Amino acid sequence: MTAPAELLGRLERVARGQVRGASAIGGQHGVLHYRVTMADGRPAFAKVAQGAANAASAGTADAAFAAEANSLRWLAEADAVGVPAVLGWSDTMLVTEWIAEQPADQQAAHRFGRELAQLHLAGAESFGAPWPGVLAGLPLPNDTADSWPDWFAAARLLPFARLARDAGNLTSSDISIIETVATRIGELAGPAEPPSRIHGDCWSGNVLWSGGRGWLIDPAAHGGHRETDLAMLALFGAPYLDQIMAGYQETAPLADGWQSRVPLHQLHPLLVHVCLFGSSYRESALSAARQALRAHPRER
Repeated sequence: MTAPAELLGRLERVARGQVRGASAIGGQHGVLHYRVTMADGRPAFAKVAQGAANAASAGTADAAFAAEANSLRWLAEADAVGVPAVLGWSDTMLVTEWIAEQPADQQAAHRFGRELAQLHLAGAESFGAPWPGVLAGLPLPNDTADSWPDWFAAARLLPFARLARDAGNLTSSDISIIETVATRIGELAGPAEPPSRIHGDCWSGNVLWSGGRGWLIDPAAHGGHRETDLAMLALFGAPYLDQIMAGYQETAPLADGWQSRVPLHQLHPLLVHVCLFGSSYRESALSAARQALRAHPRER
């Protein structure tokens, strides 16, 4: 479906260049996706707030586009891994470089592992980020802190557990399990590490393969724990994960016991899924919480 002329005009203003056309290619979480053709023939990718595609204004400013633009530019500053260039954004849309997707292969996966490690090593000033976060349309607390365990409990686990409870997708008993993880987070988190520059939503669908490397899209970037990105890649089955991990470990070896901490790092995205998709993800989230606790049993 071809985009209306009014939308093309707004795309030109945001992308700061003439636009020949735009075709709808899907969308999710209240956002429409377009393949944009610039005047010189270059393709670009645009996200447009649903309800804004045929309107001059979408009402209140949408923090999601600003958060994603800030995230992409911050990740790109590390000059470590493939990140599409941001062409422009407004409160109703985001326009980026188009990445021509290709099949993954072992060599690209190994390279991606090395480059992801280099991104993490670029570091961050603190845990969290200096901009408000948004993840799949949900507010993502990014208040900064110096301690990852406390930050992760306060900014990732507890807010989403309570949001899921308020929506009726978790019970009070379920919440108590998550709260136990939050209370014991200091002993579950493993050795202290400095803030890493992480993607923050690094599941396999947010890695595009092109030109022999992996490209990061749709980030919720912040200063975080590097094991979070790796646990996300494992959660929904990234292609050639063994090669990704091999490349990563060659570049920035993980602390001992990282395998036992995977469920802890997967707990937050699973809680997000409970919030978004309901109780069908309840058991997966509770299983991750129990596994995190079993990995570090208390002595009797």
